Amino acid sequence: MLRKQKREWCCKVSTNLLMQKSFENHVDEALLLDCMRCGFCLSSCPTYLHTDQDEAQSPRGRIALMKAVRDGKVEWDSSIEESFNLCLGCRACEPACPAGVQYGALIEQTREAIQDVKPQKRLEKTVRNVTFNHLFAEKKDLNKAVKLVHFYQKSGLQKVTRTIGFLNLFPPFLKEMEKALPDLPKKVEELAPVQTSNVKVAFFTGCLMDSLFKEINEKTVQLLKLLGAEVIIPKEQQCCGALHAHSGELEKGIHNAKINIEAFDSDEFDYIVNNAGGCGAFLSEYENHLKTNPDFSEKANRFSRKMIDISSLLVKLGLLDYLQSHPKSEAAVVATYQDSCHLRNVNKVFEQPREILKNLPNIQYKEMLKADSCCGSAGIYNLLQPKMASEILNTKMKYVKEVNPAIIVTSNPGCLMQMKVGIHKEGLSNQIRAVHIVEIIYEQIK
Repeated sequence: MLRKQKREWCCKVSTNLLMQKSFENHVDEALLLDCMRCGFCLSSCPTYLHTDQDEAQSPRGRIALMKAVRDGKVEWDSSIEESFNLCLGCRACEPACPAGVQYGALIEQTREAIQDVKPQKRLEKTVRNVTFNHLFAEKKDLNKAVKLVHFYQKSGLQKVTRTIGFLNLFPPFLKEMEKALPDLPKKVEELAPVQTSNVKVAFFTGCLMDSLFKEINEKTVQLLKLLGAEVIIPKEQQCCGALHAHSGELEKGIHNAKINIEAFDSDEFDYIVNNAGGCGAFLSEYENHLKTNPDFSEKANRFSRKMIDISSLLVKLGLLDYLQSHPKSEAAVVATYQDSCHLRNVNKVFEQPREILKNLPNIQYKEMLKADSCCGSAGIYNLLQPKMASEILNTKMKYVKEVNPAIIVTSNPGCLMQMKVGIHKEGLSNQIRAVHIVEIIYEQIK
């Protein structure tokens, strides 16, 4: 018994030392010291609010834990790791922080530090390898996976699977996500340009957006052409790297960043546009991740300066003027908007999509209470933390029902699927639909 206890003690000491060293190597102490522990972040943090105000599930509490681990003042255990894992990474704490704490960078560094020393089980290792080294590293691999999804839908297998109740064998959240899969893409009608322009745009197509949501990408191109932009799609581009960075694989995310920077490094592009809020945030921060790299710092800065989201660019190209030439319909349907956390909190874009919706001819826009709070999607958070994601979504749907819209508009694929899950869970599929902002604009003006 004493020998066993000694081995366990030695193992714990070894783990603590390894974790402390990893935090010293990865987590920037200067960023940790920016936190003044004022608590302004607490009311903006979804996990803090959904865990009966547990300090360990707040940005302030997590930063305190990061520093304590780095300084060797706490023993590492599963509860500390769970605190970091439970963070959505929505970064709602950043706009609320008077000290400008870079929480997004800190949580990425922390997860990287954990992955560096955490022993992985064979299944986890396999899943991470397939996800980060193949599906979200090579677009061709993801496209192959999406083709299987389309076969599942087109062959009738989806209908049979649902009829016989096969999905009941899986966890409820997977069954819900299956119902939120986008339909097979349809042919997109071309729009004739209504004005000429000298603007040349490079389109960052993304990975999920260019496979599972390809129809939205094609509509994005048509809207840009409608307003006179010339659209170029660099073939060498890869996944933005956000999913890697959020999951402790920051170096792999930076590898993808370098590929994309080279693919888009041309003076002929006036803008680099994207239509996924989560991607846009990481793309805009390439300059931060590569600022000390002599080969990429200047290129990364140029890349990030040109980055713009689709709503902002459409407004710049004159979409609002174009819409105002269309009279408002008396039979307009009610629509509301769910913010993409990263688009709002990182890229500071929230007025442009709302202005567009307010000017669409057949839309009556109504603001939803706490539209700026996370829906629980957060990349693949709803797959890794289904319980918390479900609680956050349930709260979000209460606000949705108060507005009673016919349409929920989003600016990110993860948010889009999450809102579809919420609509289905509430039994509102015959009353409400969720769409990407590009889809609703295209519908209204084609």
